[in-house]
Amino acid sequence: MKQAWVKVDPWDKKRVTTALEGGADAVLVPNGYADEVRGLGRIQVIAPDGDLIPGQDVQTITLTSMEDEAEVIRLAQSGPVIVQCSDWTIIPLENLVARCNNLFVETNSAEDARTFLGILERGVDGLVITTADLSELKKILRVVKEVSPPVELSVAQITQIKPLGMGDRVCVDTCTNMGAGEGMLIGNSSAALFLVHAESLENPYVAPRPFRVNAGPVHAYIRVPEGKTRYLGELAAGDEVLIVNHTGRTLPAVVGRIKLEKRPLMLIAASCGGQEFSTVVQNAETIRLTQPGGEAVSVVHLKPGDEVLVALEEAGRHFGYKVSETIIEK
Repeated sequence: MKQAWVKVDPWDKKRVTTALEGGADAVLVPNGYADEVRGLGRIQVIAPDGDLIPGQDVQTITLTSMEDEAEVIRLAQSGPVIVQCSDWTIIPLENLVARCNNLFVETNSAEDARTFLGILERGVDGLVITTADLSELKKILRVVKEVSPPVELSVAQITQIKPLGMGDRVCVDTCTNMGAGEGMLIGNSSAALFLVHAESLENPYVAPRPFRVNAGPVHAYIRVPEGKTRYLGELAAGDEVLIVNHTGRTLPAVVGRIKLEKRPLMLIAASCGGQEFSTVVQNAETIRLTQPGGEAVSVVHLKPGDEVLVALEEAGRHFGYKVSETIIEK
């Protein structure tokens, strides 16, 4: 996840409040104001009397030469480095993005923020927002918080639908509403996760719950931010999951509640690229997968040959991280 830090120097209560309301991850304030910030809300404070101390936990360096570039790379091995540069054509930011993590740059415009976050399709790790314009501050915070790498989706053909017995099924209720063509990536194997559609559609059985994905049983994988996976059964309020739409656009979302109930289950298998994969879902009309055009299709109406969207990957997983070793899941 990209970080958004807001620099408030000199002290400005309104700017701190705007940072809090916009979801900033930290504020940088002058010495003596850390308690003022804590009185307004819970957020990380970077200050001599704060949670992170400038010059100790967070380094700042102004680039004027190639030697400075090497120093940034060295310092970034130990923690966050705020990089200042009056002219990025002298020392291209690409050099630093390619060679180190913990890289933060200052910005005062939403346009520059988008550029910094998109360099080499990876971007800097965070922005230090310096503008005193509250409207621009809000725009930059939105830019940072909406940054999430897209997921490549493939079209798979349904090969089997098989009713199963009872199991512990998980509904993931988020703090974000989802629309048509949006849902979460779920599956029996990390090699292929099915795009399970959100309960955002009208139906004669229950009212729409656009914040919910009726995801699957406790053992199933779910894609979460930063390319990781979690088991559905280990999710809890406050965790983050990844909302994905039919074009592969993604958005992190906070889990507000997990509903675990015993329900009848169904196995769904599909093939893509000569391989077959499966997932398990609740056997109910209101559970839907997602077709290539973004249309939702109920699992009880699926038939062999129908096309649905999946996210494929070759590597296996160890504690949610990709690993390059032989792992067989079936």
